[in-house]
Amino acid sequence: MSRWDDAPLVGRAEELARLLAQVERAVAGRACATLLAGDAGVGKTRLLDELGRRAAERGLRVLTGHCVDLGDVGLPYLPFVDLLRPLAADPELVPAARSNPVLTGFLAGHPGAVVPVPPPGEGLDLGRPLPHRAAPQPVDDGRLQLFESVAALLCELAAAGPLLVVLEDVHWADRSSRDLLRYLLARLVDEPVAVVVSYRADDLHRRHPLRPLLAELVRLPGVERLDLAPLPDAAVGDLVRGLATGGIPASAVDDVVARAEGNAFYAEELLAARLQGEALPLALTDVLLTRVEQRSPAAQQVLRIAAVAGRRVRHELVAAVGELGSGELEAAFAEAVHHHLLVVSDDGRYRFRHALLREAVLADLLPGERVRLHAAIAAYLAREPDAGTAAERAHHARESNDLAGAFGASLEAAADARRVGAPAEQLQHLEAALALWSAVPDAAERAGRDQAALVLETAGAARTVGELHRAVALLRSALQVLGPDADAGTRARVHYMLAQAMVRVEDEFGAYGESAAAMALVPADPPSEVRTWAAATHARMSYAVGRIEEAEAAVDEALVAADALGLDGAWSDIAVTQLRAKPGADPEWVRARLDEALLRARRSGDLDVEMRALFNLATVAFEAGRIDEALTWTRRGTRRARDLGGDWSYYAAEMRHLQVTALYMTGDWDGSLAEADLLARVPEIAAHVRADGLLVLVGRGDPGARERVDWARGLIPRLQAHILLDLVTAASEIDLAAWHGDAQTALDVAFAACRRLQREWEDDHLGVLRLVGTALAPVADAAATARREGDAGAIERWAEAGEELVAMARSGVEVYRGNYGDTMGVEARAWQARVEAEAARLRGEDAPERWRAAVEAFGFGHVYEEARSRRRLAEALLATGDRAGAAEQARAAHEVAVRLGARPLREAVEALARRGRLDVVGVRAVDVSAVLTPREAEVLRLLALGRTNRQIGAELYISEKTASVHVSNILAKFGASGRTEAVAIAAARGLLAGP
Repeated sequence: MSRWDDAPLVGRAEELARLLAQVERAVAGRACATLLAGDAGVGKTRLLDELGRRAAERGLRVLTGHCVDLGDVGLPYLPFVDLLRPLAADPELVPAARSNPVLTGFLAGHPGAVVPVPPPGEGLDLGRPLPHRAAPQPVDDGRLQLFESVAALLCELAAAGPLLVVLEDVHWADRSSRDLLRYLLARLVDEPVAVVVSYRADDLHRRHPLRPLLAELVRLPGVERLDLAPLPDAAVGDLVRGLATGGIPASAVDDVVARAEGNAFYAEELLAARLQGEALPLALTDVLLTRVEQRSPAAQQVLRIAAVAGRRVRHELVAAVGELGSGELEAAFAEAVHHHLLVVSDDGRYRFRHALLREAVLADLLPGERVRLHAAIAAYLAREPDAGTAAERAHHARESNDLAGAFGASLEAAADARRVGAPAEQLQHLEAALALWSAVPDAAERAGRDQAALVLETAGAARTVGELHRAVALLRSALQVLGPDADAGTRARVHYMLAQAMVRVEDEFGAYGESAAAMALVPADPPSEVRTWAAATHARMSYAVGRIEEAEAAVDEALVAADALGLDGAWSDIAVTQLRAKPGADPEWVRARLDEALLRARRSGDLDVEMRALFNLATVAFEAGRIDEALTWTRRGTRRARDLGGDWSYYAAEMRHLQVTALYMTGDWDGSLAEADLLARVPEIAAHVRADGLLVLVGRGDPGARERVDWARGLIPRLQAHILLDLVTAASEIDLAAWHGDAQTALDVAFAACRRLQREWEDDHLGVLRLVGTALAPVADAAATARREGDAGAIERWAEAGEELVAMARSGVEVYRGNYGDTMGVEARAWQARVEAEAARLRGEDAPERWRAAVEAFGFGHVYEEARSRRRLAEALLATGDRAGAAEQARAAHEVAVRLGARPLREAVEALARRGRLDVVGVRAVDVSAVLTPREAEVLRLLALGRTNRQIGAELYISEKTASVHVSNILAKFGASGRTEAVAIAAARGLLAGP
């Protein structure tokens, strides 16, 4: 049995629901049947196993029969013998079956044995007509008695209870079994029987004997066809992660998902081999090639040519490359199509039914044959340029060892990709050309540029697609290629481009060194484009490392030179740098400056600078609490980036991050999660955008949150410079621990993230506010529990840890103010208010005024955090006796939690409402008398006050033993393991008065 058989069923909810509906139809007394079609390995058996389990739980008797591939000598009725044989040993088998000699032989596994025909008037009624005209009338060729006996047996079994009959792999069924199946589906009408018949769709070639039977059966009333499509990629990913119990890298999951193409069996085999671009597992190769080897030599030749040509191939190419006559070629294509090895695409090209089939055919080719076919295809494409793309020519030339041809075609393919706005493909082709440079003697002549220029072009493409570490490596390579004696202006350009890339991977001091090197290579006078961009870049890097005077001088120089030379892109870049370095500047001036920067950037055609201007327009609005305005800018920016093929350029990714966050704040959680998961290919430098989806997953209590946290945690060690990914992940992980009441994990994660932030961002620690504000919640809860239990040691421990967090938050505010003055944004102020409110709760203070301040602070537009603060405000008001105020806040928090689908918050508010007997719509207070006797209620009240059994007995004038019995009854009713847990459960259910 494979691990797939034991894995949870994934991606088949809709199909299982349809089959279960058929089961319910049988329970209601109506016979029905489903013809379940799907390719080999797609998951038919796993689905039927789950159906059988569910049906058995529903009370149905499940009978399963299997067909086996026995070639041309199949055993008659084998699936039905398999299906009914277990009944032979069943002592409850209906007497009619035991007395029927036909069935006796059948159940014994001898369906073909000669049996005596019962005398007239005895045995079963064989004269009933078939109930449906759609089915052919039976011909009594000696088998009718057997058919009717099997049908009668199923009917008598169904009379004792509904029946599910499953026949698997009927594409291998013998003719007699097919005839019996036809008879049964026509015969069973009003009996509580559901029949499910599975078969491989990819085995049904045009002349397969099952095809006409299926066409006939689907016309019968009550018979449905269900096609099992390949699993969605997300479901295959879930399957792979579920099977890889020891964990598996995300890249390996992505590789398996891409190659399996929705086939569960393929996914399991690929996973077992831990493949990442390696050869196919031998077992899987054998399975795939078996179907190929059964075809004619001509069909196999067509498949070999098609495999080398690519996933899709034109008829003309195969005809030109192959050595087959036109008639033989047509027949070979027809054979491959009819046996579902190739399928015809909408554009008339042929493609392999599954990519792994092509891989298997390729792997089976001898090296010489493969090279020969690649060369022939490359020659054909060179003769017929309209027959393929430059990328295809480059591939075939490279595989046939024509390196010069591959080099030229790769450059042509890169130019084609650039023209259509496909920078990822452009990067791929440019890197291929770079790899061939040293192997092509006249590479510079063929390329029309030197090697350094090609490296710079490749680095630019890498920046556009967000591959910033790759861009840094390429730019360093360009400096090596140029050497110290190269033109100073060219070297300066590479240095400032390198600085721009390095700052985006958090290497600010390294970036400063590169921009300083650029400045040293070219003089300020006379002004030049290279010097202007060097100064613009150096100003930004100088600000980043705290060299303010040096930065200001570079700003002044760059602005004057950009105006004089008409360099709108450089002017825009330096203007944005200048205003971001002055956080306290007049808002009207900032907005006017950014508007002009955007206008000039658009005019210059510099996408990177345009994205930077748009991002800063969005950021300024966001920091001021104008969330809707921020979303207007982010939508404009991400749409513009998508139109130009730069979805994951640095600022486009940052705008998407801001958009996901802003949508989350406004309460559009569906939109936020969709935006986080919008694009399949996310470069590692933009991993925080995918991690942003944790905001919604954690807020909703989605089980998938843990998996996404683990995914992000797996990336962080490899992306040490990606602080934002660490912060996003840490904040979500803290919140996840908080909802689970795991104060220690929340503390550990918060301390680690805060310390890293303090270490990496010396001048701005405001990010600690959210981390601390979230982590304090479970810590304050733990301290409150310790106070209730009178555990002085725990109170001290949690208070000490919590106060250390509070000190970190306050220090972060002081550091920021010391560098930037009183310019904190509205969100930072809101988290500061949350920290102070949680600090009061940590000390055991109710402090409704602090929680009211937190509610007001988050009122700028952070819907969820405002509701969370209202929940705590309701608690504080309830503790001070303001029940009306508490109910008002609880109602407001509950409405938001329900609307957002924020299950943890909703449950917390509902527990508070029950505990405090607050009037909240949809929350019903539990009547104590419905759970506890009056005496048990009195005992519970005293338990909550910490009384011992002896003290309870004394106060209630009962014996200590009787008090102990009442306490035991309460624990049993609540399913609690101890007195403290029982009190906590009672409080959560509203069975205790008070907060």
